[in-house]
Amino acid sequence: MTFIELQPVTTPVRGVIRPPGSKSITNRAMVMAALADGPLSMTGVLDSHDTRVMVESLRRLGFTVDQDLATCRCTVHGQGGRIPAESADLWLENSGTSIRFLTSLCALGRGTYRLDGVERMRQRPIGDLVRSLKPLGANIRFEKPNSDCPPIVVDGRGGTLQGGATSIHGEISSQFLSSLIMAAPACGKPVHVTVEGDLVSKPYVIMTLQMMQAFGASVQYPDDLSSFLIEPRPYCGGTYDIEPDASAASYFFGAAAVTGGSVTVTGLSRHALQGDVGFAAALEQMGCEVSWESDRITVTGRPLHGIDIDMNAISDTAQTLSVVAVFADSPTTIRNVGHMRHKETDRIAAVVAELTRAGIQADELAGGLRIHPGTPRPAEIQTYDDHRMAMSFSLLGLKVPGIKILDPGCTAKTYPRYFEDLAALCAGSLS
Repeated sequence: MTFIELQPVTTPVRGVIRPPGSKSITNRAMVMAALADGPLSMTGVLDSHDTRVMVESLRRLGFTVDQDLATCRCTVHGQGGRIPAESADLWLENSGTSIRFLTSLCALGRGTYRLDGVERMRQRPIGDLVRSLKPLGANIRFEKPNSDCPPIVVDGRGGTLQGGATSIHGEISSQFLSSLIMAAPACGKPVHVTVEGDLVSKPYVIMTLQMMQAFGASVQYPDDLSSFLIEPRPYCGGTYDIEPDASAASYFFGAAAVTGGSVTVTGLSRHALQGDVGFAAALEQMGCEVSWESDRITVTGRPLHGIDIDMNAISDTAQTLSVVAVFADSPTTIRNVGHMRHKETDRIAAVVAELTRAGIQADELAGGLRIHPGTPRPAEIQTYDDHRMAMSFSLLGLKVPGIKILDPGCTAKTYPRYFEDLAALCAGSLS
């Protein structure tokens, strides 16, 4: 297996960087653009494995997608809620956003569409989304009897998404809800959605809502996001600029925190669409200095203190905080992130296993984990085909020698040039 061995830095990491576009925003924008009434052009588009999966799937569904990778621009020619292809076989790899968002999109079509992915995808439940779509008129079945996981077949010949009332559980993934409400404006009549139980990752739902409204949708909802009323109205064409990825920014903020340096990420602010900018506030709780400006956030490392933190809203950055916590002066407890077990891997178990491999005491909790500070030893870090494992554990290698990240290419899922950008930042060539 290939690996990359990180070299500890000899001076605090300092510099300015703009990560590539947000995967979460890019894939949402692609879906809304496909449902728009006319072409919609996007700038700042992320080019990664997950976004390529989305582009290829839209093309298989018959949409015209013009993409210029050199300028990070993409235009999707929307069909006003119509799915051009009468049949399609979609291979979604391990892209959770793609299979979840496209399930609802395909439910609007009048053809037959099969959605499948890699072995890990076949272990990731999607039943809650499927069951929420059926009361709205969708005809969807699982290929394996008594299964809640892909492959699934969406058969528009037996029923398409029309509208009406439905409910959806909120505990497993906010992407189920986002998928449902993004497709709702293309239905023939209003859609009323009730959320059952606690909704995880609320900032991602708020992101979806803000984008829908920017694209011309009419959505009504209370402050607690417990229900939604979406009127039938096609999304509008036009142009849309995509923010840098706030989850990716967490690794560079983490580099500043663990080395006592200062890193500025441009293109983000306290009021960004992405809730993961809140990771900087978590570092602030640990003792770092944070400067919030209208178009940039700067984190300056200071002596780190352990904290007790609920990261339900920003769980994609929990792995990063887990590694930063190794260098604090007391234990850190991360709570209310049990839904991380349903990601690309069981992220709670994986983080604990790899910290233990590096000689750090870490405890697996039912809905979180506890990290005890220490000095890491040389280790080969397993990444479980999970991009966030590779990127977060790279921070260990900035402080101690002998940290090898196995399968570093898995970062292509969201950030193909991550290790090059990290090296450039550490070398002081980004400013």
